[in-house]
Amino acid sequence: MTVGMESSAASGTRSAPETVGHFIGGQEVAGSGARAPIHDPATGAAARCLSLATPAEVQQAVAAARAAFPAWADTPAIRRARVLNRFLELMNRHRDELARIITAEHGKTFADAQGEVTRGIEIVEFVCGAPQLLKGSHTEQVSGGIDNWTMRQPLGVVAGITPFNFPVMVPCWMFPVAIACGNAFVLKPSERDPSASVYMAQLLREAGLPDGVFNVVQGDKAAVDAVLHHPDVAAISFVGSTPIARHVYEAGARRGVRVQALGGAKNHMVIMPDADIDQAVNALVGAAYGSAGERCMAISVAVLVGDVADRIMPGLADRTRTLRIGNGMDAGVEMGPLVSRSALERVHRYIGLGIEEGATPVVDGRGVTVPGCESGFFVGGTLFDHVKPSMRIYREEIFGPVLGCVRVRSLSEAIDLVNDHEFGNGVACFTRDGNAARDFARRVQVGMVGVNVPIPVPMAWHGFGGWKNSLFGDLHVYGEEGFRFYTRQKSVMQRWPADTRHDADFGMPTAA
Repeated sequence: MTVGMESSAASGTRSAPETVGHFIGGQEVAGSGARAPIHDPATGAAARCLSLATPAEVQQAVAAARAAFPAWADTPAIRRARVLNRFLELMNRHRDELARIITAEHGKTFADAQGEVTRGIEIVEFVCGAPQLLKGSHTEQVSGGIDNWTMRQPLGVVAGITPFNFPVMVPCWMFPVAIACGNAFVLKPSERDPSASVYMAQLLREAGLPDGVFNVVQGDKAAVDAVLHHPDVAAISFVGSTPIARHVYEAGARRGVRVQALGGAKNHMVIMPDADIDQAVNALVGAAYGSAGERCMAISVAVLVGDVADRIMPGLADRTRTLRIGNGMDAGVEMGPLVSRSALERVHRYIGLGIEEGATPVVDGRGVTVPGCESGFFVGGTLFDHVKPSMRIYREEIFGPVLGCVRVRSLSEAIDLVNDHEFGNGVACFTRDGNAARDFARRVQVGMVGVNVPIPVPMAWHGFGGWKNSLFGDLHVYGEEGFRFYTRQKSVMQRWPADTRHDADFGMPTAA
């Protein structure tokens, strides 16, 4: 089982670029559409090419899912869980292969990629408990001789549209839950790092998942639109930027289908004057610059309360300057490249904009060169001080290794600052004061909160989701809310009267 990552053993040179295609109806499909390059972010070179799905190929995938759905929905939940349990074992066995695929196409460090795969595996492990999570409720004798119970049933064909920054973890937020519930799934992964999706499809097939229950269509906006507007797709899960999340949500609402669309973020970390300075510096550096800042939970704003600013900035600046930057597969590297040249250019523009707006550039990460990877998409950690809420580098999601520091006088001012931002994805507070931490957690208007935890990504059984313009839809992904999203409740009232002779009753039934 390979995806063409290896070099030719005979010649010592890389083999010809492989085309990454689709996975439809249990089979790998080369595709008939246009081709696009897949780059190695560390070298900047095109390593493979991607087959972009045509609308006909999206239709083929949805049709395969629709055909597979009835039998899979009728499969007892415990048997579905057994298939997923075999998939869990295969994911654990091939954890490092998946991590290498991620690093080759995304650029994040191998250790970071291993962590991503582990978090995806935890979702699979959680959904193996589907028989318990799909249980309904029952009430005996709600009225004379009548029992009432509820059940949860799958929706049909559901789809996921996922981003480049977590090509394993984010799809695992969606398809294991949907499949455990009895749905059939169509995944449209990012065109920048698509190979992991096909690899997982192969593992699902090996685990015994029936053909058509899980399908992958590669592609760009044309493929996304074909999924969004397909009349047989009953629910859509999306993770990406806020403008696209809003578009996906509105498109689904027009068709009357369920949507959970996770959008952008501008995550703050509030540092109180009593915080442990070394702990706070390490937390900020890891959360701001890990994965080159290409995380929806990355900390991009440090809110420095009172005199903590002057005490924390020297250590923060030193640690930012000494980040070990390089190819993500090299030992000891702390930060790899950005995913693409366009991402690099965007981050460079924001750094220049921050200087123009009057923020103090403590560390400027532009101009970084990695020996042997001179054409790679590298930018160093960038640190701004004296950032103001009116600046674009504060308001907008940069999605790169750029940390802005805002100085405030009090915890109350810090909370107001966070609450006034349009995004409400994640936030953290570092303090030794339990009362301050409790006040912060209760008052802050953000979906995921960390207290002395810089990246508060919930565990598999709790669910992930933000507030405000970071989430469009009512339910978060994975956890029990994921099971609610991928099923609908049916209520059944039943009576078996001994005497079937009854007069017509024109009143509203009651329990009286």
